[in-house]
Amino acid sequence: MRLVELSHVITDGMITYPGLPGPEIRPYLTHEQSRDRYAPGTEFLIGSITMVGNTGTYLDSPLHRYPDGTDLAGLPLDRLADLPAVVVRTLGGGQRAVDVAALAAYDVAGRAVLLHTGGDAHWGTPEYALDAPHLTRDGAAWLVEQGAVLVGIDAVNIDDIAGEGPGERPAHTLLLAAGIPIVEHLTGLGQLPPTGARFTAAPPRVAGFGTFPVRAYAAVPPTGPRE
Repeated sequence: MRLVELSHVITDGMITYPGLPGPEIRPYLTHEQSRDRYAPGTEFLIGSITMVGNTGTYLDSPLHRYPDGTDLAGLPLDRLADLPAVVVRTLGGGQRAVDVAALAAYDVAGRAVLLHTGGDAHWGTPEYALDAPHLTRDGAAWLVEQGAVLVGIDAVNIDDIAGEGPGERPAHTLLLAAGIPIVEHLTGLGQLPPTGARFTAAPPRVAGFGTFPVRAYAAVPPTGPRE
């Protein structure tokens, strides 16, 4: 199997989402400082990072939306790891919204549905959050009805943050109510086949936390799809 990286690199001070602070990455103990603690020639680095959960490529658990929802520690691995993936390509179509019409041809039951919109082309620029691609309310409802187990997108938000209803998040509301984790800020989805890849995006088991960065990746078979 060929492994394909689907996450952005997290760097000190980077901005993931407008209005949220970037991470602060510092050494807690440097190699040089550690030399007095260990035998000659033995040294270690211990790092410190301060960040919001919505940093880089991250996963939303139901707790992100609902006070009584499942947190990161409670998510089952069969919703996060080695999932058969379906890649829905909409880039170049001239429309921001991913609706039922873009999804209806796919068998999504029991699969991770990855929306390849091309929004990641603007990552790290002000344009990333402007008129960004998103999943519609009807599209989210269809994915719930059809039994998707995870939904990801390579854009700033799975919802339309520039839409007519300020603050409304129908895709988050519907997907997370159904226990379907969401992965936002993916990248590199163009490297995946439409079907056959296996997707993984597992966060740490942090109790009482709703979102956290993931190392999202896909395993792609060298010949033919694996389902």
